[in-house]
Amino acid sequence: MRLTVGVVGAAAGGALAWIAVAGGAQGGGTGTAEAADTAALVADDAPGYAVEDFNYPQADKILAEQNIVLKRGDGHITLADCVTGTGQLELLARDRADKICFNTVGSEGWLTLEIPAVFSFKGNDYSTTVNMTVGTEEKSYEITKNTWTPVGETADPQGRDHLLVEIRITE
Repeated sequence: MRLTVGVVGAAAGGALAWIAVAGGAQGGGTGTAEAADTAALVADDAPGYAVEDFNYPQADKILAEQNIVLKRGDGHITLADCVTGTGQLELLARDRADKICFNTVGSEGWLTLEIPAVFSFKGNDYSTTVNMTVGTEEKSYEITKNTWTPVGETADPQGRDHLLVEIRITE
């Protein structure tokens, strides 16, 4: 019987201690409204958080200025000014006078985009795959490292116009 009284007494003491702590956490107030106000103040003072949506930054500006549709990516393949000898990915499109270049970083990366009439793609030190569409058909091309690879219409027996829709790299 003595053990039972000790256990009940300890449990009651623990419950009273919990109630005292819970009451103190509310600032000694009378209800949950004050606790909610305190929680709201803490939430308002806390810094925000970012959620990555993988949308390409400033895609609207790039579309307006360069007529290039950049959709989504992981940030390891980025549109860049072409600089010879820097190890960039490069591509040629029939509708453009100049080549389009991309910088690559990290051990792997991906970028979805839309560039019509791409016919040649120069790789760098990465293993690169480009995915293209022609009508409803999808085609993938493995790009030779550090050299130009025919893609799209130049690799198609029918010479059809292809749209570049994705670039993937791995080290």
